[in-house]
Amino acid sequence: MNAPRVLLYDTILRDGSQMEGIAFSLEDKLAIAHRLDEIGVHYIEGGFPGSNEKDRLFFQEIKRAPLKQAKVVAFGGTRRAGLQVQDDPNIQAIADAGTAVVTLVGKASRYQVRVALETSGEENLAMIADSVAHFKALGREVGFDAEHFFDGFRGDPDYALQTLRTAARAGADTLILCDTNGGALTPDLVRAIEAAKQAVPQAQLGIHVHDDAGLAVANSLAAVSAGVEQVQGCFNGYGERCGNANLATILATLQLKMGIPVVGDAQLARLTELSRYIAELANLPLDPQAPYVGVSAFAHKAGYHVAAVVKDEDTYQHAKPAAVGNDRRVLVSELSGQRNISYKLQERGLDLPLTAEETRALLDRVKQMESRGYQYEGAEASFELLAHRARPNYTAPFELEDFLIVERRRHTADLTDREAGSGAAENGGRNEMLAEAMAKVGVAGQLFQTAAEGNGPVNALDRAVRKGLREAYPALDRMHLLDYKVRILDAAAGTEAKVRVLIESTDGEHIWNTVGSSTDVIEASWLALADAFEYFLLKQEEWG
Repeated sequence: MNAPRVLLYDTILRDGSQMEGIAFSLEDKLAIAHRLDEIGVHYIEGGFPGSNEKDRLFFQEIKRAPLKQAKVVAFGGTRRAGLQVQDDPNIQAIADAGTAVVTLVGKASRYQVRVALETSGEENLAMIADSVAHFKALGREVGFDAEHFFDGFRGDPDYALQTLRTAARAGADTLILCDTNGGALTPDLVRAIEAAKQAVPQAQLGIHVHDDAGLAVANSLAAVSAGVEQVQGCFNGYGERCGNANLATILATLQLKMGIPVVGDAQLARLTELSRYIAELANLPLDPQAPYVGVSAFAHKAGYHVAAVVKDEDTYQHAKPAAVGNDRRVLVSELSGQRNISYKLQERGLDLPLTAEETRALLDRVKQMESRGYQYEGAEASFELLAHRARPNYTAPFELEDFLIVERRRHTADLTDREAGSGAAENGGRNEMLAEAMAKVGVAGQLFQTAAEGNGPVNALDRAVRKGLREAYPALDRMHLLDYKVRILDAAAGTEAKVRVLIESTDGEHIWNTVGSSTDVIEASWLALADAFEYFLLKQEEWG
């Protein structure tokens, strides 16, 4: 028996962009469309050309760099109540977009017709019929988005099904059943789909669900099992309120779990890359726990999990990470076992011949440090340094013997205009904070005493230590900080709270993360910064 056909329809450029915090540029939308096309998505909804200039321009620009296989879709509503279809400006805007496929949204709930549209059920049916027939006469492929179908079916099943029959008679190619409010439970959704199949037995059905009850992916997959042929959603689950069904999760599950070959294996192997690319353009962090594509999707922390996974990865993994372009990761923490340590060292390419006793000691050290507020999951450079320090012949490249930081607040009246600079503007032209650090740094038996100013205590200490190390390690000039995060670990302790500092550093080619923890934010910052320096110097021979 052949597997059922399932077509993927992505609406991230329209429905997904309605998510709070997302504002795709025209260039972003074009780039995402081409990447969705490359991975094998069948339909890409470009936007609502009647709603804004950016969407109108998208449909113009996509014609100049056409997609290879995906169909571009223009989205819009049925004609307005009381208007002739040819007189409706939104209908005309959809037509002017020039796409071979259009999706028209119309109400499938009598309640929504009465309250939202403020018209009659009969007029709504006429709006659906006129709009679908208009675009069929223009030679377009038409999808009818039956908005609020499942809520409408629960309230008045006869009317909800009548909207589907009306669209089908007018020539709609696909009838998309929408859980617009995202609250349908799976058994109710399946019953409504079965009723739709009986009402319009020859029609191709689609599914469009939101995640307000956390069921969007499950409901989409249940719909496929019930015979739906088109699945709508958004990569990364973006969308209004709680989001749309996550098309990345659906794609992988259809192919790997349900045996439905939607895209090629090589395309599926780019799934993680695409999800992270879209997240980058959206300027949103990708959920680390996102199924299949999240950085933690195949991460193992518990010692007994790791001990099993290194023997056979199927013991604690439901799928092969490589199939979706992801990687297995082993984490080192207070929950780790010795196998975590050995695997992590191997994963990071460290050829450190630790004995069983040294490995045990390193594991104990990790647990001890985590009890003090350290965390090595996001600071693997600091973990690597712990491993090196466990070797009896390891010598640190420098030692911070002592430091003193002084902060003062100066009135801008005491400064020249050039000295005051932006600080005067930021402080209302009154005061400026200034930090000065004095440091004693030991390198190979020599002691360097330096001082430097900075725009804060950490910046001043960073500059002062660099001064002391520059003669011995001039390569440090290539290194700079990318990110600096402070987390309060025990907020109830107030100003006595312990803090954790995470620092991300780069030399322009490599990126590494380090951690420090203390009840003193300056000391925590220095510990993370010292690890960043030491790791860079340790890697110089390898990196060149």
